Amino acid sequence: MEFRSSSRISESSGSVIALILLLFIHAAHSFYLPGVAPQDFEKGDELKVKVNKLTSIKTQLPYSYYSLPFCRPKKIVDSTENLGEVLRGDRIENAPYTFKMREAQMCNILCRVVLDDKTAKAFKEKIDDEYRVNMILDNLPLVVPIERVDQGSASIIYQLGYHVGLKGQYEGSKEQKFFMHNHLAFTVRYHRDMQTDAARIVGFEVKPYSVKHEYEGEWSEKTRLTTCDPHTKRLVVSSATPQEVEQKKEIIFTYDVNFQESEVKWASRWDAYLLMSDNQIHWFSIVNSLMIVLFLSGMVAMIMLRTLYRDISRYNELETQEEAQEETGWKLVHGDVFRLPTNSDLLCVYVGTGVQCLGMVLVTMIFAMLGFLSPSNRGGLMTAMLLLWVFMGLFAGYASSRLYKMFKGTEWKRIAFRTAFLFPAVVSAIFFVLNALIWGQKSSGAVPFGTMFALIFLWFGISVPLVFVGGYIGFKKPAVDDPVKTNKIPRQIPEQAWYMNPVFSILIGGILPFGAVFIELFFILTSIWLNQFYYIFGFLFLVFVILIVTCAEITIVLCYFQLCSEDYLWWWRSYLTSGSSALYLFLYATFYFFTKLQITKLVSAMLYFGYMLIASYAFFVLTGTIGFYACLWFTRLIYSSVKID
Repeated sequence: MEFRSSSRISESSGSVIALILLLFIHAAHSFYLPGVAPQDFEKGDELKVKVNKLTSIKTQLPYSYYSLPFCRPKKIVDSTENLGEVLRGDRIENAPYTFKMREAQMCNILCRVVLDDKTAKAFKEKIDDEYRVNMILDNLPLVVPIERVDQGSASIIYQLGYHVGLKGQYEGSKEQKFFMHNHLAFTVRYHRDMQTDAARIVGFEVKPYSVKHEYEGEWSEKTRLTTCDPHTKRLVVSSATPQEVEQKKEIIFTYDVNFQESEVKWASRWDAYLLMSDNQIHWFSIVNSLMIVLFLSGMVAMIMLRTLYRDISRYNELETQEEAQEETGWKLVHGDVFRLPTNSDLLCVYVGTGVQCLGMVLVTMIFAMLGFLSPSNRGGLMTAMLLLWVFMGLFAGYASSRLYKMFKGTEWKRIAFRTAFLFPAVVSAIFFVLNALIWGQKSSGAVPFGTMFALIFLWFGISVPLVFVGGYIGFKKPAVDDPVKTNKIPRQIPEQAWYMNPVFSILIGGILPFGAVFIELFFILTSIWLNQFYYIFGFLFLVFVILIVTCAEITIVLCYFQLCSEDYLWWWRSYLTSGSSALYLFLYATFYFFTKLQITKLVSAMLYFGYMLIASYAFFVLTGTIGFYACLWFTRLIYSSVKID
């Protein structure tokens, strides 16, 4: 049916190719992806509502639902969470709400709370920071429908979670007051099977209200409210008399549950969540970016092919010694172009780390496009990225040791050790500082000690050994000889024109790769920091492929110009040319912070820039490695294509 691959996997052990083919072959039976199997409900079946973290785009600090004095069940039960959910700060617990399938309820009294100074202050702080309450029903997050009028036509958009409360003033007063959303009107949408009469949940919505409930006499468990009573058909439809948050004020929490049949099938129930953004602008921007980059790529490829063909033909036609002595350009540095670069060990480490990043991103996108990392599998994306990073350590060790052996190195264990620890150590240091800040704010986003131990185990117990295994395999494999021999005495590099200055060319080289992704980057940052879903992985994969092509081409072009100016120090410059796009990424993240976000607290700002620094660092090693390998392939190709005397 829905969210599943139409194939039946044989229980017998088959080949990998057969397994992949089975994923695409339509058969009679099907299987569901983990965690997203549909559940049928009969009329009157109990529905389990769960509460999740409180979130705010102003602070970026999540808190558990029961960190505020909301109504509680008799016993709070924590749901089992995966690694990604814990790292995201999710804290999923049972809720005191009681739902029964297709049985409407009106004015259910949840509990009565009398605020003291501490609880009133806690509610005010969360309302002031615009915190939202997140809930889950049948793996669907709670949303608030909002009608939006755009160019004369009305449409419904959905926001995740409802605000804890709101700020405002009474009529005729300028004093700022805080009001609590204490009445929730839930709407559960379901799709009914006409044959079995069973139903599946396809929507979970809420409209929050702030109501100062009133009642007669003393409060008891059997008290009937005069402001919300189904017997007198008095229902809450507005916040005309809001519930103020102040010390010694009593707050009565109530809720309605309404069930509505829907034509939306279970397979399409996530469409409302995934179509929140301005899709026309998004698609137009992506296509426009792709067309520009493809045009530039075609122009660069054409120029390079024609220029190189002319150069190689001219060099191979030189016959006399006098002609050979008069030659200029990239052939003159053939005896130095493969000379050992400075800090060659560090270059090997960064290249290996880049291969690890590239493998992680590539495989993650493939799984996401196949639907294995859908939003319904909360935390699945982050869990997959962590595990893939760990297992890609094998390729990191292999790549770094292969390059190290090409540099005539002998101590491969030292390179493997640095590859296993350099990048993770830098990221871990930043992460621990940020986690300490989150701990100081008593946020649920702080990683527990158990999870921290699991992360350390993944690093030291799995990733490090795999790096050494890959390093051993790569070092034992026979090395590939350079196309030309290296001179004993290094050639003096002539004075370079201003436009061939290393810093200038490196900074210029990073613009084009960043230009290939900056539009998509806007939507990614919006999904991360503005609490929205991002699930257009097909387009993201296409943009990623174009990023790879762009990094490779711009590095090759600038490397060619560098060699033509008789500068043979291309090793590090090729890495930094495409890797400098990470600088533009961080600058764009800074621009996004000041123009799109409403963060005012210092701790929240430090979290933002800390995490964006980690992302920029990873982007640096990823794009730098792509550019390096492209330039390595290019230099080996052109110097093996000419006759060297």
